[in-house]
Amino acid sequence: MVGTAFMNNGDQGEFIVKLEGEPQNTIYQTTQLTQKVENLLLDKPEVVKVFSNIGYSSADFGTGSGVNNKSEITVNLVSKDKRTMSVEQFAAMIKKEVQEIPGLKVSATPTSGMGNADDAPIQVLLRGPDVNKLFETGDSVIKIIKEIPGTNDVKLSIDKSKPELQIKLNREKMEQLGINVQQVGNTLNLALAGNTDLQYSDGADDFDINVQFDQFDRKKIEDVGSLTFLNNQGKVVELRNFATITQSLGPNKLERYDRISSITVKCSVYGRPVGTVGDEIKAAIKEKIHVPEITIDYKGQMERQADAFNSLFIAIAAALIFVYLIMVALYNSYLYPFVVLFSIPVAVIGALFALALSGESLTIFSMVGMIMLIGLVCKNAILIVDFANKFREKGLAVREALIEAGKERLRPILMTTFSMIFGMLPIALASGASAESKNGLAWVIIGGLTSSLFFTLVLVPSVYMSMEKYKEKFKKLLSRNKQIVAIESHK
Repeated sequence: MVGTAFMNNGDQGEFIVKLEGEPQNTIYQTTQLTQKVENLLLDKPEVVKVFSNIGYSSADFGTGSGVNNKSEITVNLVSKDKRTMSVEQFAAMIKKEVQEIPGLKVSATPTSGMGNADDAPIQVLLRGPDVNKLFETGDSVIKIIKEIPGTNDVKLSIDKSKPELQIKLNREKMEQLGINVQQVGNTLNLALAGNTDLQYSDGADDFDINVQFDQFDRKKIEDVGSLTFLNNQGKVVELRNFATITQSLGPNKLERYDRISSITVKCSVYGRPVGTVGDEIKAAIKEKIHVPEITIDYKGQMERQADAFNSLFIAIAAALIFVYLIMVALYNSYLYPFVVLFSIPVAVIGALFALALSGESLTIFSMVGMIMLIGLVCKNAILIVDFANKFREKGLAVREALIEAGKERLRPILMTTFSMIFGMLPIALASGASAESKNGLAWVIIGGLTSSLFFTLVLVPSVYMSMEKYKEKFKKLLSRNKQIVAIESHK
């Protein structure tokens, strides 16, 4: 069976290891854990160098939130011909070894053709008005995806494990104490987030001054509870007197798509074509998830593949129509071009068979090869049909004309077909860096030309003969009807 994918990323010789420690970890603790992983990587002879970002996560970039418990390590390997494992296999091996370090969550993902490892190929976008329902549905989708073979590193785009203090106000007590919500919100914002209303000027330059509580004074529940407020009578009231303060875990960010609350389930794929895995995920979610208020869309490579394949199928249909119309103009007949077009299905069968034998997936490059194949295989059929018509003009019967056309055109057909096949072999057999992305195109052309070489020489003459027989029967039937009409009109 031939799998489908947007494109094969190829072996870039680089992958990214993402580490996540306990939520309360400090930068120092994250650094110590990252150094352990660095030492483990550098002990491998395949590793050339590593580069670490500590206190950073590309998934959380731009959220404005701290990620003290996270780090990323970019790993560069020796060239493909100097190692026995692909970058995917090596990354999977490293992930398994790093998982033995206690207190660490790890993912290891090869970089894509765009140089990005965070852009997960499988992305399921959930949208709805209720955030809690989104998280509940997201957890259900994660369970479904984990059951599909080939899925790896399944996670939500929003991390729900960020430590936070939740302050719940008691409105009745606030009214009794003479404190309003706006006053509390402004004071808490100033104390915990700070403001930059003040500026320091140095010549022509102005610098913002951020005024806020010291970290030491706002890291404990007791410290936050001791925050003071002035009521409408000028008396000092502590926060703990009218609010309940608890420590819990919450989301590190809130996402919206088209102004609607959203969350994305992401996963990478290992050992199977992305398109095939994506189709199985779609089918499983459609069968098991039935939440009317939640809209489910598919992004990432799944979306790009659907768009690209739709465009390429339209291009293939347009190519078939234009080839047919050009042959209609050349042959001055609507019938003979159909004989030529019968050579295309056998070429497609050969192309898919070649992809299956070589273990390649049907990608956008393979589809481009299919478009090229339409013109290449029609050439052989055109040569046979054209010469058969010439021999018939000389007075030969249909059978003899087709035999002579096959004899005359066999050598040119063999020469052009074999030259194209051997010309494509270096691309099909290439094994250098990123060669995988173009192997499929070459195998499609090789397989299609090979099958059309053998089947076109048999199929096209057979269709030509059958069409001529039906054509003669139609002419006889038409002439008989004319005779009947003439006799009846004479009477």
